[in-house]
Amino acid sequence: MNDLILVRGVPGCGKTTIADILSSWGRSVSYSTDSMFMVGGEYKFNEIMKKDPSKLSEYHAATISKVKDSMIEAMHDDECFHSYDTIIVHNTFTQKWEMDPYLELTKEFDWKVHTIIVENRHGSKSIHDVPEETINRMKERFEIIL
Repeated sequence: MNDLILVRGVPGCGKTTIADILSSWGRSVSYSTDSMFMVGGEYKFNEIMKKDPSKLSEYHAATISKVKDSMIEAMHDDECFHSYDTIIVHNTFTQKWEMDPYLELTKEFDWKVHTIIVENRHGSKSIHDVPEETINRMKERFEIIL
């Protein structure tokens, strides 16, 4: 059975670092909606969102689509050169509904799902200039099911 790993946490906690470590093991691929806001090596979330706020939902849908495509490729492992056993998605995922489309994919394609919550014990700040008050609101709504 293949594995989908959802890496969760507030901005600045190290989700991308953990995803990079995990994706270096075996046949894996890593996706993040944030990567679509990179333009010329710079993170342009604020600029893009000011011009077109619909981009956020569009980019989230594109990330879900990439995950689905990778799961379909894994079903045809013999025919596909770039098939993966593990898919890692690193987004904030502060609430369950944000993970639901991925959870549905794991049911549809019979993948195991794992969630990893990354804590910010190292005191790092968001490299994406997310305001502290926004991060605090994310912390307040962060849902955890143990």
